[in-house]
Amino acid sequence: MVKPAAVAVLLVSVSLSWGCRSREDVRVDDSRSHVEATTPGPLAAKTAKTASTATRPRIVALGDSLTAGLGLDAASAYPSLLQTRLAAEGFNYEVINAGVSGDTSAGGLSRLDWALDGDVRVLIVALGGNDALRALPPDELKQNLATIIERAQARHIMVILAGMEAPPNFGRDYVVKFHRVYPELASRYRLAFVPFLLAGVAGSETLNQRDGIHPTADGAKIVAENIWTALRPIVATHP
Repeated sequence: MVKPAAVAVLLVSVSLSWGCRSREDVRVDDSRSHVEATTPGPLAAKTAKTASTATRPRIVALGDSLTAGLGLDAASAYPSLLQTRLAAEGFNYEVINAGVSGDTSAGGLSRLDWALDGDVRVLIVALGGNDALRALPPDELKQNLATIIERAQARHIMVILAGMEAPPNFGRDYVVKFHRVYPELASRYRLAFVPFLLAGVAGSETLNQRDGIHPTADGAKIVAENIWTALRPIVATHP
């Protein structure tokens, strides 16, 4: 669990990052009642075509533009970097990038069945950033993530939960409630847990693109390492 002092640092970092948010990631209509999800991540289209023929067990990264790799080439998105790392260490898994720019936790839930097509062994859940930007109720985020986790575990899929933080301009009460969603779910479902997906990246001018939100190629390497710390013990015990 993240220490209070560390949380404060992360919140400041996230505030700097979210403050320059571009409209490419979240497109909100005039009534602010709908978020438009754009195209899937760079590997997702390939996945749809090869789902019935894949022979390797799969690791699926379910997320938003941070997972899709907005602004990066396909090889630089963190799911691709995980694929390279797995191959280098001799683990025979196929990593599927199921990131969709602009997606909320509700959006991820709505396409979960598609994302879990094939022999999926591990699900990386990296959702919530767009929920925070729209100040959606933390209880809704928690319920959506819980349903995703429960459906995956019902299929005997191991889940890695990657946390996000809300920008502090929504008020301390919202920020605290939002923050608590992730460690509480990780504890309840006994999940491998990455406290903050963007740890070491958020707020850094050199590790984020010009929008101040999406990691550069170097930033994506750090994100991949954040996930790898939780993923490696799983694949090492389930080769």
